[in-house]
This record gives sequence, structure tokens and C-alpha cells, in this order.
Amino acid sequence: QVQLVESGGGLVQAGGSLRLSCAASGDTLNMYIMGWFRQAPGKEREFVAAITRSADSTYSAGSVKGRFSISRDNAKNTVYLQMNSLKPEDTAVYYCAADRHFIISMTSISYDYWGQGTQVTVSS
Repeated sequence: QVQLVESGGGLVQAGGSLRLSCAASGDTLNMYIMGWFRQAPGKEREFVAAITRSADSTYSAGSVKGRFSISRDNAKNTVYLQMNSLKPEDTAVYYCAADRHFIISMTSISYDYWGQGTQVTVSS
């Protein structure tokens, strides 16, 4: 079983950048597809981005494409979400998640393990 801990959230002005990290322990991260999701107050959790085990493929939601990028360092057991050109509508709690399956999924139910989340607040 893998444990996930997110970090790097905070308050940033619109147009700014943040880099989220997700550190894994308890298992080898390269056994999992990794994803980032977010949940704003009063809204459902939504897919942000995902990356395959070997980082040979990534997928991002349309709302963040061109602004956010996901990457991973399996040697460090860490996944990253680089967020640029942030907008107030990006304000949410961001979660990383691990999926034991072999095809990237955009649905949260496919992911087996979740972190506690990190708050990102973008001011206008």
C-alpha cells in the first residue's frame, strides 16, 4: 500500500505559478499511474492531469492544458504538478492519487490511493 503526501500549495496572485509535489512512501511509485485531481468548495472532485508509470505519456484536462504540466521522478518517488498562469477558478484543494491499472483514467473511482490534499488559492 502506498501513502501519498502533497505539498507546495498556498496563496498566489492570478497569473502566478506554483509547483505541487506528491511524495510517496510504502511502495515503489513506478508501480502506479499517477494523477492529480482538485475539488473546489461546493463542487465535485475533477480530474486535472495524469502520467503513466514510465512518464512516456501524460494527459491533462482541457481547462488546464497549456498551463499545467505533470511530471514524475520515480527515483525520488515523487510526482509534480507545475501550475502556471494561475486563475482564480483554479482555487481548490489539490489531491494526488495512485492507480494500479494500466491505462490513464480521468475518473476518480479508478484510483486506489489518495493523499490528504493541499490547498491552492488564487487571488484576483
